[in-house]
Amino acid sequence: MSTDPAIEVVEVSKKFRVHRDRPSSIKEALLSWRRERRVEDFWVLRDIDLTIPRGSFFGLIGHNGSGKSTLLRLMAGIHRPTTGEVRVHGRISALLELGSGFHPDLTGRENVYLNGAMLGLSRRQMTAAMDDIIDFSGIGDFIDVPVKVYSSGMYVRLGFAVAVHVDPEILLVDEVIAVGDEEFQRRCMDHMSGLRERGTTIVLVSHSTELVAALCDRVGWLDHGRLVTVGDPDEVTGKYLDNVGQATTGSTLTERD
Repeated sequence: MSTDPAIEVVEVSKKFRVHRDRPSSIKEALLSWRRERRVEDFWVLRDIDLTIPRGSFFGLIGHNGSGKSTLLRLMAGIHRPTTGEVRVHGRISALLELGSGFHPDLTGRENVYLNGAMLGLSRRQMTAAMDDIIDFSGIGDFIDVPVKVYSSGMYVRLGFAVAVHVDPEILLVDEVIAVGDEEFQRRCMDHMSGLRERGTTIVLVSHSTELVAALCDRVGWLDHGRLVTVGDPDEVTGKYLDNVGQATTGSTLTERD
């Protein structure tokens, strides 16, 4: 693992604007067009400082709504920070949500070429990788069927196969791989371990503390949009689980009272 950074997150905060009292129909919109609607700002991330070294396997953990996926999307360039800066050093491949980057009316094969073009790879490069992508995904002849008829598992298998076979320098993976079956998840983990050995930087968001502790070099714990700590996987996941246990105990005691 190098000391050079692959990703630098510098004093990053992210705000989303939430519109309250949004009309649910055209009639309601016409009747209420003069009414002033409430707008609220919601801070998803606050003051995040994080450096991920080149060649590392970094995990992000935290409860639902803690900001993990938003931070991953900032790294991927899908969102821009409200304040601060995200610096990425290398070509990114990302699997962030089910069917992300796929056009439903195109076949699996056409979507492979499309994803490659979006990553700056030539058609020749994607053709060279096509057999490996089809074999890894296990979707067989469905590669030439429009992806809109794919099951969720087929979406994930093809999406992951493309993401890991385009020679990424940085791979971002959200919880979406959990949709696949156990055998496919094992193959995903094995392949990510192989990428790690070849020097690929991997950032994994997962609710599985056991998986994160087993795979990652370093782990960051997010809580309500703030980075609580970064460190050794066993130590950080242990603190996180202790916190979850205390919160659950406190909730149970409150309910009994």
